[in-house]
Amino acid sequence: MDLITSTDALAAACNRLSQHPFVTVDTEFLRETTYYPKLCLIQMAGPDPADAYLIDPLAEGISLEPFMTLMANPDVVKVFHSARQDLEIVWNLGGIVPIPLFDTQVAAMVCGYGDSVSYEQLANDLAKAKIDKSSRFTDWSRRPLTDAQLTYALSDVTHLVQVYEALMAQLQKNGRLEWLAEEMAILTSPETYQADPGNAWRRLAGRLRKPREIAVLMEVSAWREREAQARDVPRGRILKDDAVIDIATSAPRSVEALGRLRTIPNGFERSRTGGEILDAVERALARDMATIPVPERSRGRSNTGSVVDLLKVLLKAVAEQEGVAPKIIATVEELEAIADSDDADVPSLHGWRRKLFGDKALALKNGELGLVLERGRVKLRAIAEV
Repeated sequence: MDLITSTDALAAACNRLSQHPFVTVDTEFLRETTYYPKLCLIQMAGPDPADAYLIDPLAEGISLEPFMTLMANPDVVKVFHSARQDLEIVWNLGGIVPIPLFDTQVAAMVCGYGDSVSYEQLANDLAKAKIDKSSRFTDWSRRPLTDAQLTYALSDVTHLVQVYEALMAQLQKNGRLEWLAEEMAILTSPETYQADPGNAWRRLAGRLRKPREIAVLMEVSAWREREAQARDVPRGRILKDDAVIDIATSAPRSVEALGRLRTIPNGFERSRTGGEILDAVERALARDMATIPVPERSRGRSNTGSVVDLLKVLLKAVAEQEGVAPKIIATVEELEAIADSDDADVPSLHGWRRKLFGDKALALKNGELGLVLERGRVKLRAIAEV
């Protein structure tokens, strides 16, 4: 099993694949020691078994331009499983997002396979294939790659052909192909992959409540994100999450105060980065606290807790009835928003989700729909029938 290591060979493979209506794609990468994922291997296959390829992006002199051209080809559907990290890599390297796109994990959720179904399960169920996972966590940057690694890597795209065809047939049969459109729109939006340091604070915001804490969190998180990007190292190499939270809650304004925090390593407070953190704290405290956004989870909903619980039961009942994974219909945050307001601007109150669940959620909340238990299963009933 040979690796493609030259631009000419890659161009020839991409030309063959471009003749097919779809191509399955996967990547192997490392990101334990870097901020941006390091691409180590590309796998692609078409519906013809002869068109299955492994590309070595680490080969000397190879250009990935033919691959990027194929990814941008509007006549070829790009099929991934759990596409987000793969798409992030393509975006970082080529500045494009593969279109049109089909994510088999999302499609499987629409077809009732549960939340975040694994590729191994789909390959087993739909392609009748057993995946040897022993090579999954190997070091893909080391050369030469073993035969076991190459076999495992290629299976990630060859079986995906049958998985895609089976899911597409199911979606066409049940008329749910258009349900994927919204999810694919999010995955193919460049904004999804643009790591804006100004938004880095949102990852940790759920643990804080006060505007002053949020302000410090925003400034320190943005500083850390810029540092991690500039050095191409994981965020935790710059400053651990716990340390960011400690700084946000205590807002140290001196070297001594910073050094007293239990999550700050000894001597760190007197380093250049320690000074930059103190500068970030000062910028935060100088902000107008009235302009600081309050995270959704920080807005108390103590009066709607029981409504959220009922909506969770409704969601599970609708998902079971329709054969759809609950996660793709609505999130817990959306249920909280609906409980708080009939006019909440959430996906579950728009489009197909509203018809499937949103209208029922509002009816339940407003006493127009009831839930009853029949033979151990939750059923929906108009309130007059309860």
